[in-house]
Amino acid sequence: MAWFQRDIVLAPRPRGFHLITGEVLDQAPEIARIAVGLAHLFIRHTSASLALNENADPDVRRDMEAYFDRAVPENAPYFRHILEGPDDMPAHIKAVMIGSGLTLPVRHGRLHLGTWQGIYLCEHRNHGGPRRLVLTLHGEAAD
Repeated sequence: MAWFQRDIVLAPRPRGFHLITGEVLDQAPEIARIAVGLAHLFIRHTSASLALNENADPDVRRDMEAYFDRAVPENAPYFRHILEGPDDMPAHIKAVMIGSGLTLPVRHGRLHLGTWQGIYLCEHRNHGGPRRLVLTLHGEAAD
């Protein structure tokens, strides 16, 4: 069994749900060394999250953003954590709702995802900056 861990830095993105599968794979060539195993992605931020969802139709990502913006509105009068701007507390709530990590199967040196599945960076801040992920791989090495 092999273990591997690396940091991945994502380019800054505006608020929204962004497909990052390709960017993650570009920075994780070690996945090709795993015959069967797991890849765990963890985002090291409290105002962004990770999700797995539709990878083809960008309307899904726009609809996700629209839903979460309505579910957790900015400038709600009950928010007390407001010093970092009106998008900050809603960003923390959205990150808790969606989550900070994904565990994905690896088979034959590739992520073993469904046809229409892709990894999302859910950027909940207007200007979140570069986002840092930790990728941990565990599995049987390919021959």
